[in-house]
Amino acid sequence: MATTTDKITVSSLQSKKERGQKICMLTAYDYPTAVLQDEAGLDVILVGDSVGTNVLGYRGPQQVTMDDILHHLRAVRRAVRRAFLLADLPFMSFQPSVETAVKNAGRLVQEGGAEGVKLEGGLPVLPQLKAIVDAGIPVVGHLGFTPQSQAREFYLFSDRRGTVPKFHGKGPKGAKALVEQALRLEDAGVFSLVLEMVTEEAAQAVTERLKIPVIGIGAGRYCDGQVLIVHDLVGLNEEDLILTKAYGQTRQAWIEMFKTYCREVAEGSFPTAENAAHMAPEKRAQLDQLLNDNGKNR
Repeated sequence: MATTTDKITVSSLQSKKERGQKICMLTAYDYPTAVLQDEAGLDVILVGDSVGTNVLGYRGPQQVTMDDILHHLRAVRRAVRRAFLLADLPFMSFQPSVETAVKNAGRLVQEGGAEGVKLEGGLPVLPQLKAIVDAGIPVVGHLGFTPQSQAREFYLFSDRRGTVPKFHGKGPKGAKALVEQALRLEDAGVFSLVLEMVTEEAAQAVTERLKIPVIGIGAGRYCDGQVLIVHDLVGLNEEDLILTKAYGQTRQAWIEMFKTYCREVAEGSFPTAENAAHMAPEKRAQLDQLLNDNGKNR
């Protein structure tokens, strides 16, 4: 286990904000990935509802259930020692009522081992958010583009790109509204806020006015920290997204390794004698004798 001074907590994340130190967050959905992230020194590991499109093959985050999140959260929990473990409340796990929201947030903590929960939305979910905080569960807010919502105002259509998520805070009124919502969430008790697909200028305005850490994803340079989807970071996804950065191009490398494996199996060059366990020669001779004797007695 990490020592008390090493363990990342709500308080240590707040201290980073106050000291001007950047916070590093990534998603993880399985044990081996989380082991490596924790060893690498991540501040926050997020079991996000992005598990749906990145791991489970769902069309969108709306299909992700509490059982899905809990399954992957438990796997990540077994790996994480130092980082702060955060989990998403999935679609319809908090929207219906305050009671539903508190119950499901409690499940992520009690059954999954999360140390905090994240939920999307602004003013409409303030009652749920405050109730979860009042129950003693640390909460992260999420403003800007909220992937769980399919509302028309969150998307744009162009002939060139089709339907795409809409950036928030492009104009002064929209940016001001974003700042006001962020302040309301802070007043409700969130200990941190994620801003997704927000103009850099609007994100900077929010970050400068909030006392709590602001984490950006596609929100520019001036947030208190950054979060990325791990599959985007390692270059496993096919799409080249301008708002993220691939620190490696592993997709093609994985494909080539799979091709090489199939070829070697087909041509018989794998496995080799070195990839197998062997009987001692005298044991093999005894086996042959036993099999020969058995054949004679049939």
